[in-house]
Amino acid sequence: MQKHKLSLITVAIAAAVALPPSGQAGVTYKDGDKYLKVGGRIQLQYHQMKPDGGETTDELFFRRLRPYVEGSLHKDWKGKIQFDLGKAEGENEVAIKDAYFQYKGWSNMKLSIGNANFPFSREFLTSSKYQQLVERTFVGDHNYGTPDRNAGLHLTGNSGTKKVTYGASATVASIDPDNEKLDFDTPVNRNEDFNDGFMVGGRVDWHPFGYLKFSQGDFKRKTKATIGVAAYTWSNDDDNNTNTPGCTSKCDVKDVTGLEISGAFRAAGFSIDAEYNSFDAETVEAGITDGIYKDGKTTLTNASIEGGYMFGQTIELVAGYQTQDADGYATAWNRTSVGANWFIKKHDIKFQLTYRMGENLDGVENSDEDEVFLQGQYVF
Repeated sequence: MQKHKLSLITVAIAAAVALPPSGQAGVTYKDGDKYLKVGGRIQLQYHQMKPDGGETTDELFFRRLRPYVEGSLHKDWKGKIQFDLGKAEGENEVAIKDAYFQYKGWSNMKLSIGNANFPFSREFLTSSKYQQLVERTFVGDHNYGTPDRNAGLHLTGNSGTKKVTYGASATVASIDPDNEKLDFDTPVNRNEDFNDGFMVGGRVDWHPFGYLKFSQGDFKRKTKATIGVAAYTWSNDDDNNTNTPGCTSKCDVKDVTGLEISGAFRAAGFSIDAEYNSFDAETVEAGITDGIYKDGKTTLTNASIEGGYMFGQTIELVAGYQTQDADGYATAWNRTSVGANWFIKKHDIKFQLTYRMGENLDGVENSDEDEVFLQGQYVF
């Protein structure tokens, strides 16, 4: 069944590309208010892991292989479908990412209905296409408290000058129970043991020098800054608690609340992004002490700062530091990263190298690991 779906999607994209182009050649077909756009990204990654005292392992794989189709037949409405072939696993041969339709007929406001980004974590809301480090840090990782794309209602908007932007969502969200993580997933790609629940949240960002979009690096060399706050609450609907009672390493999650404070600055080729977020979570079964949990509860905190300097429009040197702590940890888990990015056609064609040094993995003292990430990206 999944292979049949994939064949239909492939045929649809081939047909769209064959349409006579308008505007951007090979990308968009436009006829008045009607349009059809196709595109995607290819990210081929080499990843090497070297734990202290352990054996070095490595792999070469497609980190993301994401085509998308976007279009409209009616004024003020559009739809978008994006899927990932690189993340496919098990029976999920196609992982659905964006899948929504949107009304944009209001002034400075849009409503998306379907599976879309939840408005939490500046780093998560910054597309993987525009990240300075090859992999997101703790603050933008859905494995550690940040919501993934979720199915529901998503409202986004801005003031007339765009110095204030905002978002609010009411959705169904899933958590993959794992005591080592606080792992949010989208309900449209669910596994049998996912905990489902309702989630509401929102964010506000202030841009004192004019709108700064969700993108890292400083190609434009204009002074920009932003400060953002966000929060959410998630509650288990108790429809699928498969690991209670008697859970060990995978315990069902009862509820989660999250808080974010973030900021970014750009000027003269320099860029800095910083974020702090905190999550309070509780397990369905009381008294669990394992992984991030102590006595069935945890406060999981993440903090990150990363930045870089661009030499012209071609080379960028980057560095970052991130830390994570939880009630169940013996000590904080820290990561330090350094790297470089080579832009051939800005973010459309680039190569990235990141060397990441991890200390006290999963809060275990003296459990260290060094990692190398080399990634090539092509966006079309």
